[in-house]
Amino acid sequence: MSGIDTSAVVLGLPRMTLDLNYPLINMVWVIMAYLLVITILGTQVGRLGDMFGRVRMYNLGFASFTIGSLLCGLSASGPQLIGFRVVQGLGGALIYSNSGAIIADTFPQNERGKAYGITGTGYSLGAILGILVGGAFVTFLSWRYIFFINLPIGVVATAVGFLMLRERSPRIKARFDIGGMTILGASLFFLLFGLTNITGSGFAPEYAAEVVVGLALLPAFVVYERWYSSPLLDLSLLKQRVLTASIFAAFLQSLASFAVLFLVVMYLQGVRGMAPWNASLLLVPGYILGGMVAPFSGRLSDRMGARVVASTGLALQACGFLVYLTLGLATSTYVVILGAILNGAGSSTFFPANNSAVMASAPSRSYGVVSGLLRTFSNIGMVCSFAAALLVASLSMTRQLAFQIFLGAGFQSPLSSQLSSAFVNGMHAALAGSISVIIVALILSVLRGKEARTLKPPATV
Repeated sequence: MSGIDTSAVVLGLPRMTLDLNYPLINMVWVIMAYLLVITILGTQVGRLGDMFGRVRMYNLGFASFTIGSLLCGLSASGPQLIGFRVVQGLGGALIYSNSGAIIADTFPQNERGKAYGITGTGYSLGAILGILVGGAFVTFLSWRYIFFINLPIGVVATAVGFLMLRERSPRIKARFDIGGMTILGASLFFLLFGLTNITGSGFAPEYAAEVVVGLALLPAFVVYERWYSSPLLDLSLLKQRVLTASIFAAFLQSLASFAVLFLVVMYLQGVRGMAPWNASLLLVPGYILGGMVAPFSGRLSDRMGARVVASTGLALQACGFLVYLTLGLATSTYVVILGAILNGAGSSTFFPANNSAVMASAPSRSYGVVSGLLRTFSNIGMVCSFAAALLVASLSMTRQLAFQIFLGAGFQSPLSSQLSSAFVNGMHAALAGSISVIIVALILSVLRGKEARTLKPPATV
């Protein structure tokens, strides 16, 4: 369901904007609100799993996500849709933060890479389904069906989870960090709100002030977390070298990668004049290969350790971004397919290995918190990636045009040659930034060291 939503919501956003008659600058929060909720609640709902049972919270997440999907599909206005995406985000946070912990509870350390690889295949299949089925719904029926498609999947997944999954973790007493959630949430909200306003409406002192407030709250958040006895982010966990390097590699990978989907799809729509569905079909080969690669890269990391495998994945993604950097006004679409293949293979090589390294380095009593910590940093990267790419690309053209292009709205035919050139220049600038960030992630991954893995399976309680 996560894979479906990631690709299908991107395709459906232009139609949502027109159908609900809601301003473009506000409609972007259909994406932002979901990611923001998952980011803020990630470690806290992981703590819920540690306290009340990870399987129980995981299944509750599927139920919440399914209900949120129904409400999204029934939305009558832009604010309603954004609000119901918050409900979806709550379910998504419960799923994300507890899934990694359940795998860690169920598999010994030397088999977790394989398990994470299988879940990576599930994500790739969902992304393909989102492009094919979601694209068909958006093109021929209604954007509402990209949410309704989650209903049968969610019902089946919830039922199978209740019937098949068993609790294997001891209950742990813990407290919630309401203050930490509030400070982090306010920081990210002001930062993203300011960046999107600058991109959509141009620079203004009040927008700059919003960005400054968001940045200023980050060190305040760190100070508070160091003081609070049961923090949102247990910074003491970051003293472990492999764990810290793996989490920050995931953060940088997300920061570099998430906006690339928007960049390439909008290039194909705005510059090359392709329909949303046809444009996204060019990305399918990358997801197919990614789904095939993930289990093998996971098994390989079980045998070799995560450092080599995860670093190879980041190197492949960097090569994919370099391929995208060659896109011009008349570049062959085969270049897009090649970039998608390298990008898909790279991300599916990186994630299983890196996730297994994180959980192998985590204390067993803190699997839920560490899994949530990983998701929190990854989601912060995803949220900031989208906003930063919009801002960087907008420097090469009028900001309103950039905002409209990135949302897939505001044009019904290929852009003029002058505007196309401006967009390509902006896209190249954003891609160059992504390449720089992913190279830093690669260096961090190489220097992380080797995690300790044991053959002993986790205890069943």
